[in-house]
Amino acid sequence: MSFSEINPKDLEENAIKLIGLDWMLLTAGNKEKYNMMTASWGGLGVLWHKPVCFIFVRPSRHTFQFVENNQNFSLSFFDSDYRSILNFCGAKSGRNINKMEEVALTPIEREGTIYFEEARLVLICKKLYYHDLEKSHFLHDLTAQFYKQGNFHRMYIGEIVSCLLKKK
Repeated sequence: MSFSEINPKDLEENAIKLIGLDWMLLTAGNKEKYNMMTASWGGLGVLWHKPVCFIFVRPSRHTFQFVENNQNFSLSFFDSDYRSILNFCGAKSGRNINKMEEVALTPIEREGTIYFEEARLVLICKKLYYHDLEKSHFLHDLTAQFYKQGNFHRMYIGEIVSCLLKKK
C-alpha cells in the first residue's frame, strides 16, 4: 500500500489551507455504490477527547444520502495536479452521471468507505453527531449570502479513525 498510517495529532497540515484552499473529496458508500463531492467547508479539531472533523452537506446534494446511510465517510486531499478533478466533482452531480467514469481516480475500500489511491492525505471518519443549521441560530445575517433559497447544510462531526499519509 502506498500510504502510512499516522496519528491525527501528528498531522502537520494547516487545516484552513487544507480544506478552504486545497479542497477535499468527501466520499461515502462502499465499492458497489458510493458517491463523492468536492467540499471546501469544514474543520479539524478535538471534541469529546477524540480527533474529529466537521463537514457540511446540503440535503439537496446527491452525496447527502450516502453520508446519511453509511456510518463512515472519507476526506481525500490531493496535490494541485488534481484540481480539475476537484472542480469537476464539485460541478457535476452523481445523480446525472457516474463521476468515476469521468475521472482518473482509483477507489480503495477501507473501514466501510471509499477513498482514492491518488490522494496525498486521507481521513477515514466515523459519524458521531449531526445537526441541521437553522436560520434562527445565525448571530449575523449570513443567510442572505449563503442560503438565499433556504437549503441549509447539515453539519456532521466525525471521529478520525484513520489518518493515511502518502508515502514519499
